[in-house]
Amino acid sequence: MRLIVARCEVRYTGRLSAVLSEALRLLVFKSDGSVMVHADSGGYKPLNWMTPPTAIDVEGSPIERIVVRKLKGDEQLEIDVAEVLSDVEHEMAEAAGLQKEGVEAHLQEALAAAPWHCAEGLRLVRREWPTDIGPVDLMCRDQDSRWVAVEVKRIGTIDAVEQLTRYLERLRIDPELAGCRGVLAASLVKPQARALAESREIGWVEVDLAVLNGDAEPALTLF
Repeated sequence: MRLIVARCEVRYTGRLSAVLSEALRLLVFKSDGSVMVHADSGGYKPLNWMTPPTAIDVEGSPIERIVVRKLKGDEQLEIDVAEVLSDVEHEMAEAAGLQKEGVEAHLQEALAAAPWHCAEGLRLVRREWPTDIGPVDLMCRDQDSRWVAVEVKRIGTIDAVEQLTRYLERLRIDPELAGCRGVLAASLVKPQARALAESREIGWVEVDLAVLNGDAEPALTLF
């Protein structure tokens, strides 16, 4: 991972055009090709970013300009550097995936083995599907081969719906996943979360771990 703190101007061209005027920013370059531009405010979200795969060209020594291009499509970030305050690289060993505890971890494992409990005809493609804001628990395809992102929680809350909404926003940037829909799966989905999910056309399902393990009769609630 390479971290650069620099005074710079950032221009994005692609689906639209956007300019970040010259200011002090943190530029994050990950080994997978993802690039993020952060300010020292505004929370965890980057001001702009590019998801992999990308090609990165660095011009000048010291750095004068960085161009990040998507390998597919016309998206591009142009970073004009006025001053570099810090430029460091770190070798990072491969990290273990997010470990969920208790019922939530068992639910995810059980639903990965039987994803059709989340929606009719669902089949698993991958667990822990990576995005630049965190992994989607289960990425599946439905009986019509459409993509479905499943977020698994012990208790389905408004925060869980918001989290899944953010995942869907990032997934849909990829044209292949533009039609991806979401399902929240939990032992219990709170009424407020149900209402918010339905307003955003996100499905929800209540699942009983005992049923998934074959220890009880089915009693599932689906939206």
